[in-house]
Amino acid sequence: MMEETAEIVGKSSLHKNVHNHNRYRYLSSYGGSSSVRRFLFFVSCFGLYALVALTYAWLAFPPHIGRTYHVSSSSLGCREDNEGSWSVGVYYGDSPFTLKPIETVNVWRNESAAWPVANPVLTCASLTNSGFPSNFIADPFLYVQGDTLYLFFENKNPITLQGDIGVAESTDKGATWKPLGIALDEPWHLSFPFVFNFNGQIYMMPESSQIGELRLYRAINFPLTWKLEKVILQKPLVDTTIIHHQGNYWLLGSDHSSFGAKKNGQLEIWYCTTPLGPWKPHKKNPIYNGKRNVGARNGGRGFLHDGNLYRVGQDCGENYGKRIRIFKIKTLSKEEYIEVEVPFDLEVPRKGRNSWNGLRHHHFEVRQLSSGGYVGLVDGDRVTSGDLFHRVLLGYASLAGAITLVVLLGFLLGVVNCIVPSTWCMNYYAGKRTDALFNLETDGFFSGKLRRMCSRLNRVPPFLRGLVKPSSALGRLALGLILLVGVFLSCLGVSYIYGGSGAVEPCTFKGHASQFTLATMTYDARLWNLKMYVKHYSRCASVKEIVVIWNKGHPPDPTELDSAVPVRIRVEKRNSLNNRFSIDPLITTRAVLELDDDIMMSCDEIEKGFRVWREHPERLVGFYPRYVDQSMTYNAEKFARSHKGYNMILTGAAFMDVGFAFGLYQSERARLGREFVDEQFNCEDVLLNFLYANASGSAKAVEYVRPSALVLDTSKFSGVAISGNTDQHYRKRSECVRRFSELYGSLSDRRWEFGGRKDGDPNRRRLSVSSHFGRLLHRIKDRDRRPTTSLWLLTEIPPPSPPKPTIKTEDESRGPHGVSSHFCRLLRQIKDQNRRPTTSLWLLTEIPPPSPPKPTIETEDESGDPHGVSSHFSHLLRQIKDRNRRPTTSLWLLTEIPPPSCECRRLCPC
Repeated sequence: MMEETAEIVGKSSLHKNVHNHNRYRYLSSYGGSSSVRRFLFFVSCFGLYALVALTYAWLAFPPHIGRTYHVSSSSLGCREDNEGSWSVGVYYGDSPFTLKPIETVNVWRNESAAWPVANPVLTCASLTNSGFPSNFIADPFLYVQGDTLYLFFENKNPITLQGDIGVAESTDKGATWKPLGIALDEPWHLSFPFVFNFNGQIYMMPESSQIGELRLYRAINFPLTWKLEKVILQKPLVDTTIIHHQGNYWLLGSDHSSFGAKKNGQLEIWYCTTPLGPWKPHKKNPIYNGKRNVGARNGGRGFLHDGNLYRVGQDCGENYGKRIRIFKIKTLSKEEYIEVEVPFDLEVPRKGRNSWNGLRHHHFEVRQLSSGGYVGLVDGDRVTSGDLFHRVLLGYASLAGAITLVVLLGFLLGVVNCIVPSTWCMNYYAGKRTDALFNLETDGFFSGKLRRMCSRLNRVPPFLRGLVKPSSALGRLALGLILLVGVFLSCLGVSYIYGGSGAVEPCTFKGHASQFTLATMTYDARLWNLKMYVKHYSRCASVKEIVVIWNKGHPPDPTELDSAVPVRIRVEKRNSLNNRFSIDPLITTRAVLELDDDIMMSCDEIEKGFRVWREHPERLVGFYPRYVDQSMTYNAEKFARSHKGYNMILTGAAFMDVGFAFGLYQSERARLGREFVDEQFNCEDVLLNFLYANASGSAKAVEYVRPSALVLDTSKFSGVAISGNTDQHYRKRSECVRRFSELYGSLSDRRWEFGGRKDGDPNRRRLSVSSHFGRLLHRIKDRDRRPTTSLWLLTEIPPPSPPKPTIKTEDESRGPHGVSSHFCRLLRQIKDQNRRPTTSLWLLTEIPPPSPPKPTIETEDESGDPHGVSSHFSHLLRQIKDRNRRPTTSLWLLTEIPPPSCECRRLCPC
């Protein structure tokens, strides 16, 4: 009986194993038959998504996204930073509580550039273009010596990603600044450079909380050379200031490392008879330890005004550094501290991210000048802390959603039949399989619960196909919606990751920003156009005021218009196109942008055009070119393109000098032209072009700026276009051309080619793949480097210049190609430049820079192509042979950077 039972069990086991073998073979053959179909499906879907997303990015994002306009594309500065994009602005007033931004006082009013100077006056580009790379600047502190102002600030180094202390100089009361360099650079993060004078010596007390100390430095050669005087406190205090009051020095700071301390909501006070210490803690420490919005953390230097002492705090309630709060100190003694908040309303633009301080400002420095007035400096930001991380996270989440929808589409189309392929659970062994391996695989590797879970997941595709049938109309609609949502998520992901913060920064000229007045002419039938117009353009960074020239009908109330800047409606007595260029003494800017109310273009285009006009303020700078030849007929832009030149710029979208242009148009010599404009009710822009050409002589009178994005004409949607009949409109304008040619001379002898201006930014179309690689090849050619794809091309970071040849002994360079020699050379370079030995790009990648080849004399036979592939690989193989390494294809060969020798790692403690 026992033998029969064993025989039955053996046959059952054999039958079970044969069944498992057959099941495995079936699943394997099933998975292999559709692999090509699945591959083609995923490649086509992802290729479509990538094509649409790249096209969207090319159309929507300017080439400067992720950095500012006005820094070199090869520089390291002005990159997006997760801490923000801080910059510094200047305010003037009769007291610390009546300060107004610099653009309200018309500073720098001369003929050489546009005025007024506008905030911000010091940015990352200011330092980067001066040779000191910077991602942002913050925490401004002033030191006044006569009529010269020295500004100390935190500079975020884009290489070490930590703060240094920079310094700039101004001799015109803070209107313009000249960066002098880095005043203090340590191996740790520095910020909040509190500078003061004591006993004829100048001291600086920057924040050094990263090393748990509060250090005091003394100027050896002001303002760039400083020496550590002493460590005054062994505490990681942040944003620390000193106040001199009633014979004592009071130190106020926040210690976020202490037990139970609330970050950005804690304040401590220490006192001493000298700022050199020793310091004693206040009896009521901590003074604050609670909510972040109470202004506990210092936001600048305390100041004295009208006999009262004030402390500057920062409100960190909504986010870090949201706003500034001022507190009046009523009692400050060794036993008591009482302060009350006082009203403080700093004028902030309503332009959101397009304003340099639209979202937050957290530091305030105010000093009285020798003239008796006050100058204040404020740092501001257009984004919040963590904005970059937040956008990247959302971007990758959107791309993950798009991938999920592709998989869902595969389920519904039958291309993907399971979520967890069975071969993943069974295909562990190749070749002959024994019963022991089958039992181990089924019973040991996967539990019953895991197999049941995989089985239930694999029932999802058939279930979804049962709900949505691709053959039905509803099913095709569902598939189309899924595809469209996937495309939308792909574009959204690219927008979050590569689209920047959405802010449009002003284009500076000679390191300074400015503002202009926006003027438009309209009437009652186009009110809805005007509302869209004002809402959109009032948010552009450089727009100071909008002037509406109201020609006909009842004007609207300015409160009906959603505007971030003042709107002034100038009601005209009669309906005339000449009103567009009427002299207006209330315009306070030199630049005026005449822009029709039915033209909608991006603020980015407006800012680029304004920058071009600041380079050529004597010209008419605009976006719509025309060409008039000897036939004296008016034609569209296509005619100018076909003749590869232009000699007119339409003032429907053009920048001009308000004094020159309006004065010229209203002059006596333009009287006959104005009368003809009234007669035709047309051609005021053509007349201004003839007047510019007549006044400029043989010099260039007009300048074209090519828009790099779509421009909309909203009058096409409303049916109230002034020039609705194109043929009749062009006939009238041709008559104007002939008439004005008789009065002011012909334009046919003038022609300027498109693309003649090589300013590198406004006149070039959005960066494309071809232009990107072209620029890289030019850089390679300039550096005498071969055009290969290497680490430098991928990162777009210029390699360091090769060191000058020096004579070294074997002891000085233990491994000629190893880590020790590379690090010693790097440390010597750092020491020569007075820079700290910090973690840089080389240290992070642990790849030594390529050494310059030693000069050798080669014949043609020895190196058939001295700069070609053969010589390159011969040189590479000789290096490998010298290092006793086998000639294999590795990371070092692919990147073309010599690897460190292993034996040198133990020789260099770095």
